[in-house]
Amino acid sequence: MSQEPTVCIIDDDEAIRESLRLLLYANGLQSVSYESADAYLAEERQQDFHCMLLDIRMPGTDGLELFRILRRKQLPYPIIFITGHGDIPLAVSAIKHGAYDFLTKPFQQGELVEKVRAAIAQCQVSRQQLQELQELQQRLDSCTPRERDVVRLLASGLPNKGIAKALGISPRTVEIHRAHVMDKMSADSLPALVRMMAALEPGKNGSG
Repeated sequence: MSQEPTVCIIDDDEAIRESLRLLLYANGLQSVSYESADAYLAEERQQDFHCMLLDIRMPGTDGLELFRILRRKQLPYPIIFITGHGDIPLAVSAIKHGAYDFLTKPFQQGELVEKVRAAIAQCQVSRQQLQELQELQQRLDSCTPRERDVVRLLASGLPNKGIAKALGISPRTVEIHRAHVMDKMSADSLPALVRMMAALEPGKNGSG
């Protein structure tokens, strides 16, 4: 992950690319620019960005197709489309499918910088949440299969006796597993453990 937030600019108009680069630079933001979506995709190793300014209409692979490609790759860049007035319905549709925002040419410089900063902030929060979820998953993976059975039943609300009956083990064995689980998950209370398991449920964090 790059140390400083970096904005990716993709536009086939060189003058627009340069004006965006200078505007971002003047506001303390780093950027990298490409003349087309194809030029971006041709890079063997694409950089780690925190926001993408993407022209919606370009020769070759257009902005919408690149957006679909990035979505399939599950890359976490918030995408701000740069559109002409006639492209607004396309941009609105893209937002419904996960794009962050759009700007209509000619756009106000202050509005662009504000949207970029907001997108970067969202990206940083999303990355932090993803890192926390990955750490939680690693903790859960460190539990034995039986401990994972116990933690899931605990999180579902079953008491120790109910877990013992469900798994065919003694309540004392449940207590031992529970203590190990609380330690491995770094949970200081049952409510904390329940919150951790809820965060890892498929569909609640976008990973399943």
